[in-house]
Amino acid sequence: MQFHISSPESSFRAAVQAEMDNKTKPLHSLGRLEELAIQIAMVQGTLKPRIEKPSLLVFAADHGVARTGVSPYPQSVTGAMVRNFSQGGAAINVMTRELGWDLHLINAGTLEPTPWPGVLDRRLGPGTRNMLEESAMTVPELLQALRTGAELVQKLKSEGCNTLAFGEMGIGNSSSAALLIHCLCDVPLPAAISRGAGCDDTQLQQKRLRLEEALQKHGRVTAPFEALRIFGGFELAMMAGAALAAAEERMLIVVDGLIASAAILVAIKAYPEMKPYLLFAHRSAADGHTALLEHLKMEPLLDLNMRLGEGTGAALALPLIRTAAALLCDMATFATAEVEGPVRS
Repeated sequence: MQFHISSPESSFRAAVQAEMDNKTKPLHSLGRLEELAIQIAMVQGTLKPRIEKPSLLVFAADHGVARTGVSPYPQSVTGAMVRNFSQGGAAINVMTRELGWDLHLINAGTLEPTPWPGVLDRRLGPGTRNMLEESAMTVPELLQALRTGAELVQKLKSEGCNTLAFGEMGIGNSSSAALLIHCLCDVPLPAAISRGAGCDDTQLQQKRLRLEEALQKHGRVTAPFEALRIFGGFELAMMAGAALAAAEERMLIVVDGLIASAAILVAIKAYPEMKPYLLFAHRSAADGHTALLEHLKMEPLLDLNMRLGEGTGAALALPLIRTAAALLCDMATFATAEVEGPVRS
């Protein structure tokens, strides 16, 4: 697949900066909110940015490597949590209701079907293969996952959405994330491995051993989509495709924690020009996320010691995003308020 991503027009930045600097406040006194407002304006190409129909997509899938002892939870938990999402009982349901996101649930490839209300069936199979024995995905599966994610975003764009966030659910996907961070950021594997859904010390050591076995079999793969095919999951691939399509459509992309960031990492490595469209919502407490952020030179908005996933960190960013955009749209300038501005030397 090919994506055609154009970076925001750099010459427009001076106009946005001047608009912000002329608001009735001391220069730069709103700190990071000003930077965020400028980013949103640049993404949308207007001095009057608005957040329209913000949508958070949660992709769920199972991983063959989960059967090797890398997680304290069985694979059946992925499907059970999808059922919980469909019933409105998970943290991401509470947060999206409270904060005003449109929540979309997508089955990218769980072990069993999820025939529950509100779950979009895009299941590519009963989870990926065990990466200790073979590549997680075939080339056609990877391409279909990327294409599916892109098509979902294109539909939302046609319905008026201009702001997206992604979440995930998949037992074993922190193993995929660790290997992607190791391969694409050159982070030592032990530093990239997190406890995931709650490994104790013994389980964490087992996880390290299994992921070292995967590396011994496949080597350190540095081509981004090939690393995703070998070590990734259907939900990660759909997120990557969705993010690339969103950048192609000039949408703001709000990035969640460790797992979502690993999917976005693949997309950035393949298409660096998408970076201006990305807002990293929070710093996950999961090991490896800080190293990924430092590698990309990205500073997250929030740091709340969270590591749940599901898109929960991304969800919390929406009030700040809306506020930042409103500052540019609705705050008076010195001229319109008839307030004397600062004297420039």
